[in-house]
Amino acid sequence: MKFLRIKAIAKKELIQIWRDPLSLAIALLMPVMQLFIYGYAITFDVNNITTIVYDQDRSSLSRELVAQFRESGYFTLVADVDNYKDIDAYLDSNKARVAITIPYDFSKKVLTGRNAHVEVIIDGSDSNTATIAEGYIAAISLRYPQRVTTKTITPVMDPRTRVWFNPELKSRNFIIPGLIAVIMSVVVALLTSLTVAREWERGTMEQLISTPVKTSELIIGKLTPYFAIGFMDMILAVLVGVTLFGVPLRGNIVLLVALSSVFLFGTVSFGVLISIIAKGSQSVASQIAILSTMLPAFLLSGFMFAISNMRKPLQVITYIFPARYFVTILKGIFLKGSTLTLLWSNGLMLAIASALVFFLAIKNFHKRMY
Repeated sequence: MKFLRIKAIAKKELIQIWRDPLSLAIALLMPVMQLFIYGYAITFDVNNITTIVYDQDRSSLSRELVAQFRESGYFTLVADVDNYKDIDAYLDSNKARVAITIPYDFSKKVLTGRNAHVEVIIDGSDSNTATIAEGYIAAISLRYPQRVTTKTITPVMDPRTRVWFNPELKSRNFIIPGLIAVIMSVVVALLTSLTVAREWERGTMEQLISTPVKTSELIIGKLTPYFAIGFMDMILAVLVGVTLFGVPLRGNIVLLVALSSVFLFGTVSFGVLISIIAKGSQSVASQIAILSTMLPAFLLSGFMFAISNMRKPLQVITYIFPARYFVTILKGIFLKGSTLTLLWSNGLMLAIASALVFFLAIKNFHKRMY
């Protein structure tokens, strides 16, 4: 009888979802659209840095230096200027982010072995781009003497760097797994946040209250369809990430499915809890769902910003949000091929958080009229 009551509530919820085109669109299209938009829009790779050159020397050596910037693949030379006023104009109008000024005596100093100073002006309004551009410029300045001199240069250090897990240093490889966690948090919680509030708003909750369905059965019946939809969206998002964006999936798929299911269960339970709290108002429920999932998932999960760089009180607060653990799990499975031995603590925290939210949802729902 218990299973039949849960099945009846789940069937009723599926019928409501099917009759609501907006819910269907949110459930089936929004995750893929968001992953597609954010996946292409968000990137930390810095390429095509617009650059202008004021070459006062106009020698073969100065042209060789300019060629190194052009051939690096990071700088796009948009113009050669003849005076400092043009430099100001390009930087002020955002037509260029970097300006390189080569002095009159540049080749003379290079040939005589003296320090040849080159002035580089970087637009610092975008600090991330400016910092990365500065690193590129420093690397080019170190390689340049080796290309223009016949002398053998013995470096003081000869570092050999090896990058693990993301050898090509593509930002997309760690952005996409984090995006999957963020999108699933927002979309699934948003969908389920409307389920109980919709019953009160439409006046159908009185009918449910009068039935012999228990509170736990009602909650499980309502979250089951959304869990199934969220699971399908999760699989679809993973397929898009792997096939369209080329993100490597090095870990165990079964482990990914299992831990994702734990996260989804907690997310749908959280959405139901929001819907119970915001009884009678779908608009309030949706706003609470978006604010309580999107901002923490973006800012406090380690997806966009490293948690270790945050203030200590804020680092403590991040432990409250399940997205923190799920982002770590996804990055570990996708990029590192991590096993349960390495991810068990994050999985345990997800399970505890999911069980706690489900318990709170049951405790806060009362089968009575207020």
